[in-house]
Amino acid sequence: MRSPTTRPSALTKRLSVTLALAACALAGSASAATTLTVFMGSQQRPEVFQPLFERFQKQNPNIKIKIETGGATSEAQNQYLTTVLAAKDSTLDIFLIDVVRTATFAAAGWAEPLDAYLPSKDTYLKAFLPGPIGAATVSGKLYAMPAFTDAQFLYYRKDLLEKYKAKVPKTWDELAATAARIQKAEGGNLQGFNFQGAPIEGTVCNFLEMTWTGGGSVDDVTSAAAKQGLGFLVNAVKTKLSPAASAEMKTDDSRQQFQAGNVLFGLNWSYAWAHFQGNSPQPTKVKGDVGVAALPAFGKNASATCTGGWEWGVNAFGKNKAASVKLLQFMASSDVQKEMAIKGAYLPVRKSLYNDKAVLAANPHFKSLYPIVTKARPRPVTPSYPRVSEIIRNNVSAAVAGSKTVDAALSDMKRDLTPLLK
Repeated sequence: MRSPTTRPSALTKRLSVTLALAACALAGSASAATTLTVFMGSQQRPEVFQPLFERFQKQNPNIKIKIETGGATSEAQNQYLTTVLAAKDSTLDIFLIDVVRTATFAAAGWAEPLDAYLPSKDTYLKAFLPGPIGAATVSGKLYAMPAFTDAQFLYYRKDLLEKYKAKVPKTWDELAATAARIQKAEGGNLQGFNFQGAPIEGTVCNFLEMTWTGGGSVDDVTSAAAKQGLGFLVNAVKTKLSPAASAEMKTDDSRQQFQAGNVLFGLNWSYAWAHFQGNSPQPTKVKGDVGVAALPAFGKNASATCTGGWEWGVNAFGKNKAASVKLLQFMASSDVQKEMAIKGAYLPVRKSLYNDKAVLAANPHFKSLYPIVTKARPRPVTPSYPRVSEIIRNNVSAAVAGSKTVDAALSDMKRDLTPLLK
């Protein structure tokens, strides 16, 4: 006679097998999910990108995204990425890089060429601004996907200019005269002109813009135009138009000081606008009182500004390249670019969005910025750019600090740049 325990024992065995198979299936499903690790700097406001990544994950349930942040400046982020990628580390799948880094990353073999993942590349890219695409292209190959574009602009206090019946300056001399007059009338600690003088990338741009708007170029940094431009920055500190600590001023320092109501005229990038209007971790005292314009020039020379912005690169050593490119195309899509413009005041890389009603409602200044952005000039395009940048920013900062004369700084700059820019 069969034992009464025989049947339950068989059922138990079958149940165990079923559970084991289910567990295997779940494990297989979990392992099938791809996790993309995305690196960006803390200054890129990951909180703006997180909701967009979450939307992508909902549309692609088998792809998960993990954000890794680090570095408050372009230089700090580049130093970290250089360390990781030089070791051929596959940990990071995607990284956000400054537009000036593309040639270096391409030459080093760190950034995956994207052409093979975009069968109709030329047609696809026609919708984008040429500047960001040009910055992402090296020797005809696309090595990055533009994330957002940028340029430096002159921010000014509309309320103070109206109060003193002053016009937005068209020349640097007008800016200096207007700032000195309003500083004297206002008293207190109002800065007449805020710029970046720390040894950072923004300082490179400030120097180039000063040189360009004087009719010069980086090909001759000891020209009269370069001397005039650097001399203006140095003199602004000496005359107290700019703060004594300008040689330590970084981009976000400039933004925060303007936002606190302490600056009349300031050089900064487009990201500052949203902060000034209240979309910021810090309180703003200038909401509704800020204007933005093209940079002034010396004499009758044309205004000029630096091409800026950031790009998405795919790790050449990564293991999830197809999924990575899929995310990049999502981030470059019209809908996502539109949301970034509305919620983060990022300048879109797609041409059509500069006429979009919702974008212009959130950023009325975008329409007037469009011609400035399209005419922005690139910094030197070379795989040696990190060294080029270091030479320029260190010498400019030293001159602003007063530890080098203008002539000595420019002479040292020319000596070290010449073999790199041949």
